[in-house]
Amino acid sequence: METEILNEIFEVILDRKRNPKKESYVSRLLAEGRAGDKVLEEAEELVKAAREEGKEEVIHEAADLIFHTMVLIAERDVHLKDVLEELRRRRR
Repeated sequence: METEILNEIFEVILDRKRNPKKESYVSRLLAEGRAGDKVLEEAEELVKAAREEGKEEVIHEAADLIFHTMVLIAERDVHLKDVLEELRRRRR
């Protein structure tokens, strides 16, 4: 699995957590404590797209869900590498 882009994005998320920027969407989500709400919203949108839309919309919504999940785990001080390790452990 290609994880380089996930790591790059996660590092930006961590930077926004450590160094909030007023104009940053991620900084606002973290400051307002809304990451969990966005995960729920994006999960619902992904399921709806999977049932009713084409492949491109499913891809778009899956990317949104993955992104917002990374924001949520960063908010909770969980590192992406730990989640990836858990997935590797389950693969064995």
